[in-house]
Amino acid sequence: MKNTIHLSIYDTEQISNIAKALSSEQRLKILKLLDDNVLNISEIAARLKMPMSSAALHIKILEESGLVITQPLPGIRGSQKLSGIKVDHLSIDLKPSYHTDSPFQTAYFSMPIGNYFDFGIVPPCGIVSESRYLGAADDVSAFFLPEHSMAQLIWFTQGYLEYRFNNQLLKTAKTVEGIEFSFEACSEAQGYNNEWPSDITLWVGGREVGTITSEGDFGGVRGQQNPVWWSETLTQYGVLHRLFIDHGGCYIDGVKTSAETLDSLPVGGDDYLTLRIGIKKDAKYVGGLNLFGERFGNYSQHINMKINYTQ
Repeated sequence: MKNTIHLSIYDTEQISNIAKALSSEQRLKILKLLDDNVLNISEIAARLKMPMSSAALHIKILEESGLVITQPLPGIRGSQKLSGIKVDHLSIDLKPSYHTDSPFQTAYFSMPIGNYFDFGIVPPCGIVSESRYLGAADDVSAFFLPEHSMAQLIWFTQGYLEYRFNNQLLKTAKTVEGIEFSFEACSEAQGYNNEWPSDITLWVGGREVGTITSEGDFGGVRGQQNPVWWSETLTQYGVLHRLFIDHGGCYIDGVKTSAETLDSLPVGGDDYLTLRIGIKKDAKYVGGLNLFGERFGNYSQHINMKINYTQ
């Protein structure tokens, strides 16, 4: 079953990625080809009579837009990567109700990834700052070090990290029209493995709101923010994911993942709002998690929270 992506005009980065993906006649041909087929790169290249390198680049752009998904499939001669269409409907709301019915303001909050309030993890695991390892690799006790607030990259195999965001604005705002969390993450394998799926689950206010299936622990190309001492044989970058919550539901990367809403979640009751990121022990893909800070990966940010509200 394919998904529906619903965006507002204010989802500028995701709309830009989708517009880029759809701006190529060759990529449109690939989407038509994948309408009723699941194909590998060589099959796509052969059917459209294009070089395999070009087909791979087009698929990468379509993946980044969220329109196509590629997954490894075991075979007699090893695994192969098969691509298929991820969505069957795309809509863009040019006049979201919270922009037309009432004026609103936007507030931004940044939570350093090392400022977790609670955790429960299973090794292999580790923490590094911009300049060094914090404690020993695969030693859970490192997560109790006072320096953990300096973390710029955190990884573990199973478990969770929990963050508490100040809730004052959510308690005092006249209306809250939307909350968005964004963070960079990928799977966790030994060294790196671009084909290593992992189910990354999110909870808000203690309630599960959706799962992201990361395609791999990404390496081979150096992360744009990584310090020079970080080895190129290790994890390099992740994908920037967004969780958006409004009065209609919860959406991860534009796809609705939960019927929980701003009205059903405990958003304005406590002095804090919790965001938990983790890998469940009974997940289909227990492939670990890498969580990136502003000095690692491809995006110069920690965990960001954005609130659309009226006062």
